Amino acid sequence: MTAAGRASTGVALLAGLGVLAGCGEPASGTGDGDGGSTVPTLTVQAGGDEISADPTQYCLDGDGQRYQTAPPILEVAPDTTIELTVSDAVAEAGWSVQVFDEELQEILGEVDVPAGEATFSEITTSDVVPPTFYLVVVEASDPDACSGLSGAWPVGFIRASVGGPETGPSGSPTG
Repeated sequence: MTAAGRASTGVALLAGLGVLAGCGEPASGTGDGDGGSTVPTLTVQAGGDEISADPTQYCLDGDGQRYQTAPPILEVAPDTTIELTVSDAVAEAGWSVQVFDEELQEILGEVDVPAGEATFSEITTSDVVPPTFYLVVVEASDPDACSGLSGAWPVGFIRASVGGPETGPSGSPTG
């Protein structure tokens, strides 16, 4: 992918953030979520260093919160395992991984994580057809708390091409 292609793809990714970011304050006081009134972070690893992601929304102490946070966007190689790790509190509540297009408009699929599991590594960067996509970790919601609002941690991925023609968001050759 060319630098210009990455830049335009990155702009499309950032434009889609409005869907999840909502309004509110930054997710301050983030932490592992196991100590009561802290907002848990998500840990992501895809071939490089571990990174942390803050939620765009979360039910904290019975109060639904939306945060203005920018999710991380990672440039990744094809066929790289993506490892997602949540706090023990989120693992106990249950969670899933939703796959979205590059604009966070269309859900492409969803994977339920086995109950009690804090780490999920059953997705690779080549499992998703478009080269630019989001994975959104979604905590199982409690309908009696926060009007059913659940935690959501989006992470963007841009799959770098390896050889061959450059492709656009639809997968068709560019140029």
